[in-house]
Amino acid sequence: MNPKHLAILGCTGSIGRQCLDVVREHPQSFVVEILAAQGFSKALVSQAKEFRPKVVAVAKSSDFEVLRQAFEQDHIDVAAGENALAEVVAMPEIDMVVSAIVGFAGLRSVIAAIEAKKHIALANKETLVVAGEWVMNRLKSLQVDLLPIDSEHSAIFQCLEGEKPNKVEKIILTGSGGPFRGMSLERLQNVKPEDALHHPTWNMGPKISVDSATLMNKGLEVIEARWLFHLNPNQIEVIIHPQSVIHSMVQFVDGSIKAQMSIPDMRLPIQYALSYPERLPSSFQRFDFIRNSPLTFEAPNTHVFRNLILAFEALHQGGNMPCILNAANEIAVEAFLQHRIPFLRMPVIIEKCMNMIDFISSPDLSQLIETDRITREVAQGFL
Repeated sequence: MNPKHLAILGCTGSIGRQCLDVVREHPQSFVVEILAAQGFSKALVSQAKEFRPKVVAVAKSSDFEVLRQAFEQDHIDVAAGENALAEVVAMPEIDMVVSAIVGFAGLRSVIAAIEAKKHIALANKETLVVAGEWVMNRLKSLQVDLLPIDSEHSAIFQCLEGEKPNKVEKIILTGSGGPFRGMSLERLQNVKPEDALHHPTWNMGPKISVDSATLMNKGLEVIEARWLFHLNPNQIEVIIHPQSVIHSMVQFVDGSIKAQMSIPDMRLPIQYALSYPERLPSSFQRFDFIRNSPLTFEAPNTHVFRNLILAFEALHQGGNMPCILNAANEIAVEAFLQHRIPFLRMPVIIEKCMNMIDFISSPDLSQLIETDRITREVAQGFL
């Protein structure tokens, strides 16, 4: 395959770092043209010194001068400010934009990439949660490809290869259950942010780790899957699979089920998204059935972990309700990580916002952005 020229947004986060691992694995297949992050850091400098991109960009405008000084001897251009990430993705040499910015903050750069007709490898599930219908319509209109990086959606994507969409009966999204699987409401009253960050199978950033602990991550993935695979809500099922070996499944109209399996390593779905439609070799660890049995499954406990129910409710209502869900969740998670609210307060805040904020059945993009702003204000008031 000809080398793909990449813009990696969120390069210092968990997905961004593992994306660069894939580039190291296949230096002849990928060229890093842009590295972008929220702000200046030693990790960003180290990455830029290694991969020598054309541009390093940060969203914090106040970091411009320190960024310029860091790279003035390296012939690397720098950009900073709230428009920087949206502008650099339009560079003509870019083939694919890796969107690994966490949360609603990633939406703007994804929209810019779509408008610039750049293919997208998406790790930012909030983009489709908030504006799934608009994004998918725009992708189709401009003939832009979007490849999922989430392990669950990559699994579904791989299982659907060569299949007819109208032969899908349902998809089954698997989840590990997070670090608090099996705990009662009583035990959850006293868990701390540091407890939530110790995920049993995946190495993730703090926000996604907390979302996994509350099952909101699975709820967001349900909404994302609805748009990615053109499903109705009744075609999406969630089961808990603690070993995280089966990454998701597709059940077809004849009762046959396809599953995609591997060890829990995010570099695998990242590599598949970057190399698609090719499948590149890798030196990553292989799964051993004998040493890793049995594989177990259970139903999610939605009485204890109510965020998954709230996500399904938002999906069924549609309109701007998933946007409300996401914005309230981001505020609640941030407050929990800052020790400002207890663990069980998060779903309460989210549900209050869903009940209070005006519902819009067919919002345009500007209305979704305004919904996000209002929801954050309201959620802050509930802290």
